Amino acid sequence: MSTTAGAFIAGGLAACGAVTVTHGFETVKIRLQLQGELQSKAEAPRLYRGVLHGVGVILRNEGARGLFRGIGSAYIYQTTLNGCRLGFYEPLRGALTTALYKDSSRQSLGINIFSGAASGILGAAAGSPFFLAKTRLQSFSLFFPVGTQHRYKNALDGLRKIYGSEGVKGLYRGVGAATVRTGFGSSVQLPTYFFAKRRLIKHLDMKEGTPLHLASSAASGFVVCCVMHPPGEMREILAP
Repeated sequence: MSTTAGAFIAGGLAACGAVTVTHGFETVKIRLQLQGELQSKAEAPRLYRGVLHGVGVILRNEGARGLFRGIGSAYIYQTTLNGCRLGFYEPLRGALTTALYKDSSRQSLGINIFSGAASGILGAAAGSPFFLAKTRLQSFSLFFPVGTQHRYKNALDGLRKIYGSEGVKGLYRGVGAATVRTGFGSSVQLPTYFFAKRRLIKHLDMKEGTPLHLASSAASGFVVCCVMHPPGEMREILAP
């Protein structure tokens, strides 16, 4: 198996594992972002008052099925996104480094950032229809609806209905915000991971192993979250 194919598969599988743990919180996040859409603060009802309150409300009224609504689409989206992000990062970085420095092993912050952004943009564009279906599935509720409501049986039913009523353009609604969001996040994800890893080794004398990788990933994840949240909110508001 080629390195690119292996990285794509590994990235997709890792992302699916993460989605299984975080999808319920993502559902609450989307509903928090959409509640009060196109309404003033005084008029907008606060159906979900925070993450834990939102989880409780959904579980009581919709059960676990409501909390994990759209998870099939999330698996496809994350496999596509992170498969491309990890699968294309190293080939792009190596090709650019070889072209500019004649040495593929050389590390360049600028090339690393560009390669991360480009691979993330490719993944976001490829997975955009599934992100749209996922967001609409997660925002739907018979009990406490927020935002525009779309009743889909599953991801494929959603894609079929979107294409039938809105065409190809509808499938890629919000793709611009999605590529900006993921491009920002991907441009800092791997560079900040390796930066944090080097600093932890140098200043805290940490050794290669699980604690070092977890600490580096946590630092990288925090930065990615800060960078991706503003365009992410735009993307999810555009999805309905």
